[in-house]
Amino acid sequence: MGAAMRRIQAGSALSAFGLGFTVPYLYVYVAQVRDLGAGTAGVVLAVFAMAALLVLPFSGRAIDRRGPVPVLLVASLLAALGALGMGFASSVPGAVGAAALLGAGTAVMQPALATMIVWCSTPSTRTRSFAMQFFLQNLGLGVGGLIGGQLVDESRPGSFLLLFSIESAMFLVLAGIVLTVRMPGSPALQGARPAAGKGGGAVRALLGHKAMVQLCVLGFVLFFACYGQFESGLAAYGTEAAGIAPSTLGIALAANTAVIVAAQFLVLKFVERRKRTRVIAAVGLIWAVAWLFAGYAGLGHGSQAMATAAFVSTYALFGLGEAMLSPTVAPLVADLAPESMVGTYNSAFALVKQLALAVGPAVGGPMGASLHGPYIVTFVLFSLGITVLAVRLGRRLTPEQNQPSLAARPSKIVARHEPAKEPAAA
Repeated sequence: MGAAMRRIQAGSALSAFGLGFTVPYLYVYVAQVRDLGAGTAGVVLAVFAMAALLVLPFSGRAIDRRGPVPVLLVASLLAALGALGMGFASSVPGAVGAAALLGAGTAVMQPALATMIVWCSTPSTRTRSFAMQFFLQNLGLGVGGLIGGQLVDESRPGSFLLLFSIESAMFLVLAGIVLTVRMPGSPALQGARPAAGKGGGAVRALLGHKAMVQLCVLGFVLFFACYGQFESGLAAYGTEAAGIAPSTLGIALAANTAVIVAAQFLVLKFVERRKRTRVIAAVGLIWAVAWLFAGYAGLGHGSQAMATAAFVSTYALFGLGEAMLSPTVAPLVADLAPESMVGTYNSAFALVKQLALAVGPAVGGPMGASLHGPYIVTFVLFSLGITVLAVRLGRRLTPEQNQPSLAARPSKIVARHEPAKEPAAA
């Protein structure tokens, strides 16, 4: 791993560490600590998500035109301002405005960081680079959440100001690290910024790239069936149907993170030797089993201990699937992108993820709370749908795209594929 990549990974991990301090406590902070009510807290969370949806369609073009470093600097500064503003927010307009800045900034960070990783890697090293990023981000989130939980005190608003100040500082540290990164000036990256006025053409080209469109559909189902249920539908189902104590939800999330941290690099060796779409198809089957475990927890007739164990196992199996996806999906997005549209492709996929995270709780929350049987059946079918979509996607990819280790000249892969053409013509 080169010096530039090490700095990118360090900045990514520290920003996740900062997010971990506040994300679990945002609702409680707005509703109870600032005494703005549950309705305002819901609005703040919605604005946080909507801000991301509004900025992501424009961030890809900005990354491709200006490069990922300036865009990431602006995003880091916005997020730092939003986090600090949230710490001082004592009114509804203040909390909503801070949430908008924080949501927009953190959303743009992801495609910008992903593009930096693409620029500093080759298709043969990209799998391991994205796996490392996912590992460090989860570790940062987990450690940040753990430390934040020890510092927070609902009776003292000042303790929350400390958390948001730490988060803001981590975003500024990310900006400082990014300023020291020397992006490679290799021939493959020259001309990586399209001329002005081609934004519409870029979108049409992406929509004409059938493999990328299929990957986006697959990505939506992936995020909808897993991440979109963690803190909404699955949590509601666990407490209502399985009788899981709220404290056990924390244990389940900890099990999810523990599996990711423990299994990431063991899984990486398995993933690197296999076709990407087969790995994604296997994740669909693993998650189908996870949902069956959840079904047993809430609909079975075992003891409460058995139900709790099954429910925690659901989150653990989700973690195994996530560890398999991290070195698979993000590098595939990069390898499908023409060299002048890496930022656009990364931002489009981030937008799909954000949509799934917005729709997932809206659909899964009510179902998980009241329609227990249909909820489980629905998401078992969604998980099996992941497998079907992955197999279909595999037919559209070149052998090198599906398994980069087969590439004779890996440094050429990204530049070889144009979005409007079928793989056979690439």
